Amino acid sequence: MRQVIIHGMNLTRGLARWFPTPSLLAPRAAGIDITDGSIKWVTLAKIRGATRVASYGYETLSPGIVVNGAVRDVKALASALSGLKKKLGASHAHAALPEEGAYVFSMSAAEGSSRRDIRSTIEFELEGRVPIPISQAVYDYDHIEDHHDGSGSEIAVAVFPRELADGYAAAFEGAGIHLSSLEIEARSIGRAISEGAGEPITMLVDAGKARTGISILKRGIPIFTSTVEVGGGNMSEVIMQTLALSEPDAEKFKNEQGLIVTDKNNAKGAEALEKIAAALAAEVVRHYHFWDTRRNEHGERVTPIEQVLLVGGSANLKGITDYIAGKVQAPTDRPNVWRNVCSFDDYIPPIDRRVSLQYATSIGLALRGVSV
Repeated sequence: MRQVIIHGMNLTRGLARWFPTPSLLAPRAAGIDITDGSIKWVTLAKIRGATRVASYGYETLSPGIVVNGAVRDVKALASALSGLKKKLGASHAHAALPEEGAYVFSMSAAEGSSRRDIRSTIEFELEGRVPIPISQAVYDYDHIEDHHDGSGSEIAVAVFPRELADGYAAAFEGAGIHLSSLEIEARSIGRAISEGAGEPITMLVDAGKARTGISILKRGIPIFTSTVEVGGGNMSEVIMQTLALSEPDAEKFKNEQGLIVTDKNNAKGAEALEKIAAALAAEVVRHYHFWDTRRNEHGERVTPIEQVLLVGGSANLKGITDYIAGKVQAPTDRPNVWRNVCSFDDYIPPIDRRVSLQYATSIGLALRGVSV
């Protein structure tokens, strides 16, 4: 019988949360990131005590198989996944669910709450926070931190329509790949880039080809997510039209020239790109100011954002970090997506740094099954 492996859906997963399989016994698992247009994966393995990349790759998906993050053709996705089995180097996988279908929020759990107490509290909160019946929802939660006054703890909750999770689970089952877990994309990225307990509150901008995800991370855990319909595909199209370039040349222009005007030959392209970058920056600024200026009853800032981090293929647009930094007036950068895998002093992963920004979700998923 197929099980969708998310907290709150079945007892087996709940037990796994509290009594996890020892890392020496857990099977090697690939981190698989599925989007509307592609499947990306990374498999990590321990080699002589060090974490190394055992396998990675990228395969395109035909249009219509996954639409806005939802699986529309389970058989076709299962077939695509099945074709990757020999390349994965693993029979198990951790996968991400799209932020488009997620409802994410943070809440308090009383001191001394058991797992059952927390689940009951979450389900009570769902009625007022999420516009889908509890019977049709699945959820996951993470502990963020204990309250300083000893009154309990803060947890982050991610809720999805059950139908959405079922589609992914059915595809993996059809492919013959054991699905070990599902989680929201921003949680996976947070695991890859977070410093842990000392991590400042961060705005994460995951700039993909079709859409951009905007999340607020607290200790690397998302407490808010949103999706905007601006992506690298829009940028490529405008450059192809403006400068009459092929798609590969448009990609090269974005990464090597981008928003930087060096001479009159590239000024026209930079101007065209700036219009799309402005639309993206406006969304980033809107969310940034809302979260950065929130205050509690004592007038204290609740979520002071200290940095903006950009991942995804479109984060490689030249000049985009400085452009967004200027708009939000906050430090903005591209993170090291390998920080929790290895030190570059000891090992250089086989994925180029620029390309690795596209693999942030896969890397974070792969880290679930590895004790680094």
